[in-house]
Amino acid sequence: MDMAAHPPRSAPQAAAPAHRARWMALAREAAECNAFYAPDMLGAALDHLAGGTSVHLVEAEVQGTLIGLLPIVTQPRHGRVPIGCVSNWMHDHCFFGAPIVRRGAELAAWRAFMAQLDAAPWAGGFLHLDGIDAAGANAAAIEALCVEQRRGWREIHRYDRAMLRSELDADTYWETQVRSKKRKELRRLQKRLAELGMVEQRLLDDEADLATWCEDFLTLEASGWKGKEGTALACKADDRAFFRAACAAAFDAGRLHMLRIDLDGRAIAMLVNFRHGDGAFSFKIAIDEELGRFSPGVLIEIANLHAVQGDPGISWMDSCAAVDHPMIDSLWAERRTIVQYRIALRGKGAIRLQRAAAFTFANGAESLASLLKGQG
Repeated sequence: MDMAAHPPRSAPQAAAPAHRARWMALAREAAECNAFYAPDMLGAALDHLAGGTSVHLVEAEVQGTLIGLLPIVTQPRHGRVPIGCVSNWMHDHCFFGAPIVRRGAELAAWRAFMAQLDAAPWAGGFLHLDGIDAAGANAAAIEALCVEQRRGWREIHRYDRAMLRSELDADTYWETQVRSKKRKELRRLQKRLAELGMVEQRLLDDEADLATWCEDFLTLEASGWKGKEGTALACKADDRAFFRAACAAAFDAGRLHMLRIDLDGRAIAMLVNFRHGDGAFSFKIAIDEELGRFSPGVLIEIANLHAVQGDPGISWMDSCAAVDHPMIDSLWAERRTIVQYRIALRGKGAIRLQRAAAFTFANGAESLASLLKGQG
């Protein structure tokens, strides 16, 4: 299929395994790593998080070979602008939006994506892309395509977030990037925590422990402020199911990276990462907030630093953190620039005119808002 909507969960799923096998082959040759669109996490999201949303899986092919996969949804409005558009699918637990494109076929994949969206009657307004690496393979292909086709496009937002990418070993990195006063304080907290009982750091390596670790994480996360605000994974049945399914599929694929710190056998801090290619994405962290005076979140990040820098298969890790995150920004020195794009769609007749008007109006509204903000 060149383009299809993921069938409702009640529909027959006979074709899904074959399609996911194709996605897996594509993911192994990806020009840009994205664990969130790799088959394990994307499949779990489609099965448990799509709900009533129609997710269109735009596939790019060349002579029967899959060279690109872009999950697309329709949006009734674009931020504060009351104009509908289409966007890459960024559900609540997706923190990077680069489509999976085959290495060496980036521009060809984007030609196919845009041709299909131009021809799709359901693709209204324009294409909004979120969560794209400004220095990544997709960004380069997008900009080259828009120049090649004289297609309107605009970068509408960018920010930097923490990233870990260094050739240093963990100890050297820690001593180089973190102030000596902070290192001293954390050593003191580690000693104080050890006075309460046996402290153990572990990395998940046994499938028999997977289900228990998942439940421990869900319980730990829900015990804190996220549970009180209803945003913890355990608060919604679909989120719980997605988390368990994503972890199980990623473990089977060798892409789950899960750590914990125990105090007398009870988890007090846990961290879940998902790998893809030579990189990894930090997904969620959970801590025992009653032990907050010992900074368990920082302690699990220290353990994570040693696990990542000690693993020859992981060259970098994206924090997936919000801009100016006070904790991780103070521990990781590198940064990744994340951008959003607005790209014009084409078509024929009235559809082309409607899309051109939507793109122009959105750009104008944004420029006016910036002008008014500057005047204020």
